[in-house]
Formats: sequence, structure tokens, C-alpha cells
Amino acid sequence: MKQFIATALGVLLALQSISQQADIIIKNGRIIDGSGNSWYRADLAVQNGKIAAIGRLESWKAEKIIDAKNLIIAPGFIDVHTHIEGNEAGNPLATNFIYDGVTTVIAGNCGSSNRNMGAYFKWIDSLRISVNIASLIGQNDIRKAVMGTANRPATEEEMKKMESIMEQAMKDGAVGLSTGLIYIPGAYTPTEEIIRLAKIAGKYGGVYATHMRDEGDRVVEAIDEALHIGRSASIPVQISHFKVSGQQNWGRSKETLAMVEKARTEGLDVTIDQYPYTASSTSLSTLLPDDVLADGRDSLLKRLDDPVKRKYIIEYMLAKLKKRKLKHWSYAVVAQFTPDARFQGKSIEEINLLLGRKHKASEEALTILDIMKQGNPSMVFHGMSEGDIEYFMKYPFNMFASDASIRIFGEGVPHPRGYGTNARVLGHYVREKKVLALEEAIRRMTSLPAQKFNLRDRGFILPGFAADLVIFDENLIIDKSTFTEPHQYSIGIQWVLVNGQITLENGKHTNLRNGQVLKKANNL
Repeated sequence: MKQFIATALGVLLALQSISQQADIIIKNGRIIDGSGNSWYRADLAVQNGKIAAIGRLESWKAEKIIDAKNLIIAPGFIDVHTHIEGNEAGNPLATNFIYDGVTTVIAGNCGSSNRNMGAYFKWIDSLRISVNIASLIGQNDIRKAVMGTANRPATEEEMKKMESIMEQAMKDGAVGLSTGLIYIPGAYTPTEEIIRLAKIAGKYGGVYATHMRDEGDRVVEAIDEALHIGRSASIPVQISHFKVSGQQNWGRSKETLAMVEKARTEGLDVTIDQYPYTASSTSLSTLLPDDVLADGRDSLLKRLDDPVKRKYIIEYMLAKLKKRKLKHWSYAVVAQFTPDARFQGKSIEEINLLLGRKHKASEEALTILDIMKQGNPSMVFHGMSEGDIEYFMKYPFNMFASDASIRIFGEGVPHPRGYGTNARVLGHYVREKKVLALEEAIRRMTSLPAQKFNLRDRGFILPGFAADLVIFDENLIIDKSTFTEPHQYSIGIQWVLVNGQITLENGKHTNLRNGQVLKKANNL
């Protein structure tokens, strides 16, 4: 017996010795754990991609020691609304996200995704990206696969095909269903079609994330539809880039946010996200009536050349401009347009004058149609109020999201949100304007999105959780990207760890690509 006890004690001591060896130890920092609770001082050990221990770790040893004196240690930020599709291979380092503290992105938003989730996840696994990726399945792409861009309800046979695609995507690991109901063919989709797909997502524990049908004059009706879909399908709802757009709608934030809160009190799991800017970004085609965009580009070009249709389109656009209480399209700025790079960074008003046309809205409308005949540029639209932005920001069930792609540094004049969303919140709105507390801002960037999208081992600093970590200087962190000079990385973030590997070291990307695919099935 004595020999057995001695042997057991020896094994125990050996195990203790092993347990006190870490890959990385982070010392002297202040931990904000993602819960919303106050910061505390502690050391943190990382081993095999996980958080191994937290506390006074004097006896622990590690190959790498990070001194986090005067710095904050937080869970890696989770960006719940991105559009990385198409740029993964162009910049797998995902530098704009890493420099902004993002360790996980949710792809497949606004109804646009890779339709074959299984194939997409395999490709991402082989490519290796610096950030973790989870993905929604986009309703627009499901509908396109079955019925193109037809402007009509689906037949029952078509609906069953769409349901089959939806079900396979959820089995392959999608985290839910997304819609982009201002885009084609989402704009042509009856609510009942969406409910049927959302029920499948809900069956697998997924989320319904929506870019609603309207964020301006008909925003109330759009919110009603989103909430109705959530209730009918018994599925959690995420309303993307929550806003009230157009000067005529400024101040309606109290009305729209009250609708969300009422739904929550009635038992619906509904949350929102926002980007901390007064400008949005989408395609120029959103200025045109939905019906002229149906059935593909060839049909669009025919309509643009048809005198009767042209007159209808121009009258529609002029009426929308008047509703905004504007005389010119000064608020609409070209972000990226390959056919004519001269237009990038200029408003439609400026482009119209550049082309030698009269300084009239009717002439600017013609310029828009001429640009659409060449292509469909990405745009920046200035149209929100700072007061509404801050009012939404105070809401406890609101997350922060960039609504951005993986940026190719120096390409075009894109929205600055792709470089600076989190740093802007933490620097401008937390430190400078004191709109919300630091711990609360971190909660909205970490545990709240992890909980919403069922990322079970992310979003908190806890033993056993994935070592996705951000170490930053709360006194220095700030966004540098602007609307005129967007290609500038945020500053103040010193270290980023993704799955326990150092991806940002002393403010410099290490070129490490250690992101993982986060499938819904892996988190059940």
C-alpha cells in the first residue's frame, strides 16, 4: 500500500509539473473577461491553443512571456457582420481585422454567401486565414441557385429545392440564415418564403440575421417583418447594422429601438448590431427601383436604354432625393469602380461636374444611369445622425460590426469601418466621449456575439476557452482610417492571439495564419 501511495504521489507531482508548463504566459495585465464585470489583475497561461490558467502564476514556466504592464487583456473581438467572401485568398492575413483586434468573423451576411457550405469550409481550412470564420447561409444565393433573379414568388417545387439547400447548409455547419432584403432577389421574396427557410435554421439551433427591407422611411414596417419572421419560425433574430437612414428620419431611433425592446420583453431573442459611423456602404444599384434590376444584367441594360423606363427610373430617383430633403447626390460617394478609377472617392454630384454636365439633379440622375451601364460600383452613403448612433450604442443588446470585407490595402476608397470599427468604439466613444464603459464595450464585442452565434468556447477569458486574446492600451487605442484616407490601420492594439498563437506582436502582424472554421455542429 505504501508503495502504491508513493507511486500515486509521484505521478501526481509529475502531472503538476507538466500542468505548470505553458506555451505563453501573459503577465502584469488587467483582465477584462468579457462578462461586463470590472477588470482585475492576474496572469494568464496559454497552452495548446487554450487558456490553461488565470491567477498568480509564479510557479509557471513558458517558452514565451508577454509583459502586459499598463495594458488590457480581453477576449478576441468577434465581428458578427462581415463580407469576406471573395477576398479570402486576396489577403488571407486579414490584416485590417487583426489590427482592429478581431479574431473571429461571421461571414455570409445580407443574404450573400457561398451556397455550398461544406465545400466552402473545406476550402477555408486548406487556405488558412488569420481569423476564425463562421458563416451564415444567404437566402439571396439560395434563391438564385433555384430561380435566378426572377421577380415572382417561388413555386412549391422551387421552395422545396430551396429548403433542401438550406437544410444541407445547416448540416454542414452554417450558424444560421441571412437575408438582404434590399438586394436582388431578396427584394422579390415574400415573407412566407423566408419563414420556411428560417424554420429549418431554427431546427438546427441557428440564427436569423437580416439586412431588412428598409432602413429609412419604412423602417418600422421592416422591423415588424423581422420580428414576425422570428416569432413564426421560433428562431433568434439578429437585425444587422441597425440604423435610421435619411435626414427626414433622424431622431426615430427611440421609436425603432423601443420595438426591439418590446419584442424582447415578450420573449423573442432579438438583438442588433451597428457600425459606429454616420455613413453606410453598399452598391449604387440600391438607388434604382427594385423591378428594373430583375432577370439579370442584360435585362437591366435593355431597361436603361428604353426611353419610357429611363423616364420612370429618373422620376423615381428624383422623388427619393427630394424625400431626403437634398438637391444633389452629394451624399453618395463612389468607393470602388474598376471601369473608371477617376470616380473613386468622388460623390455623384462631383462626378457629374467632372463629366461637364449641368449642376442639376436631373443631370446627376443621368450620370447614375451611365455609370450603371458600365458596372455597379460600391458606394459610401452619408445619411445618418450622430445622435441616433450614440442612442443605439447605449443599448445593452447591441453589438459592434464592421459590415466590411477583408481589405486589400490601397485598393479603392472604401468605408473606414473595415479598418477601424472596434478601435473607434474603444477610443472615440468609450475613452473620449464616455458613451459607455470600457467593460461594457468589451462585452458587446465578445461574449454577447459568442452567445448569439453559439460559439461556445469563445467570448470569455476562462480556463478551457480558446486562447483568442487581444492586448491593448486603453489610453492609445484609436481608429486612423477616414473617409478620404481609409487605408490606415488602427493603433493601440499591441498583441493578438488566435487559437493560442501570436498573430500580432508589438503592433506588427507576424504573418501567422492560425484561424479555424467554426462550424455550428462543433458548438452544440
